[in-house]
Amino acid sequence: MNHTFLLLIIFTFLSGSLTAQPKSISEERFIQVGGIEQWVTMHGEDRTKPVILFLHGGPGSTMSPYDDAMYGSWKKDFILVNWDQRGAGRTFGRNAPSPVTEDYWIENPLTVEQIVADGIEVSEYVRKHLGKRKLILIGTSWGSVVGANMALARPDLFTAYVGHSQVVESTGGFVHAYNKVSELAQKANDTEALVKLKELGQPPYEDAQKEGQLMRIIKKYEHQNSVPAPATWWKIRSEYDNEKDAQARYDGDDYSFLHFAGFKKMGIKSMAAGIDFRKNGMTYKVPVYFIQGEEDILTPKEATKAYYDKVKAPKKQFILVPGAAHGHNQAIIEAQYKVVKSL
Repeated sequence: MNHTFLLLIIFTFLSGSLTAQPKSISEERFIQVGGIEQWVTMHGEDRTKPVILFLHGGPGSTMSPYDDAMYGSWKKDFILVNWDQRGAGRTFGRNAPSPVTEDYWIENPLTVEQIVADGIEVSEYVRKHLGKRKLILIGTSWGSVVGANMALARPDLFTAYVGHSQVVESTGGFVHAYNKVSELAQKANDTEALVKLKELGQPPYEDAQKEGQLMRIIKKYEHQNSVPAPATWWKIRSEYDNEKDAQARYDGDDYSFLHFAGFKKMGIKSMAAGIDFRKNGMTYKVPVYFIQGEEDILTPKEATKAYYDKVKAPKKQFILVPGAAHGHNQAIIEAQYKVVKSL
């Protein structure tokens, strides 16, 4: 074999090896959505892989500062997209005044319809930017309200919808949660909780503060009866670990929750009050997967299963996760991964 021919073979081999290397993506930027700039991140080891759009809960509980700890290992199989919704995280910080005033809360209402429209616009942007036909949609808690509405409105954009801690009907869910924690507090002889529950009375409330106080009791009993997430999951990434971002997360969380729960004295309507998928969310044109924590008090398995049983979809699956409550833990992440890998 002559020297020139040998060099040609080596060059051809190396060229093939280089072109075969996957092209990763790591982009974080503000994009124009719904008339304002909103924060979107995209990370993955291979641009040819399927795309997952995560819809955070809260409404103000953004996932972008924590995505590596919880979902970092998924980047080899998927492109992971996180979006700080209107009124949350960096999106809130970019658009709100400093300091944030009560006038701003009142004059800038949040609505389910606006956030759903934003989510559809984000999906269209991501699809075009990454050259994909469809995305996988994962919504958690409040994010399941946004996600279900997006999947119902624009099934052409999505491969499947995965609802974790799926909200079915908000007001009835809070009534169920109040009754459940009252029962648990009675059994535990939890005088402090019982006094507070009696003081609050049964929901619905006209005051976001009361709903927040009920939520704290719900979380207390969920934590007692479930396996927690590793503490390392909630370590904020270094680029988000600064005073500006911390203030945006704090203020956005307050603003979002105020509009979620409503505050009659300030004239702020509750976004949650009108949520009822039993009335307008029974037929999906995409596969639907509900991942449900067995110890979830806020969005209980009984309500989710009853909804699931009546839902019509090309394919559907109800996945009950023992040891899980309303939020994330390792078993929830594993259940989510199993679903998305099967698509």
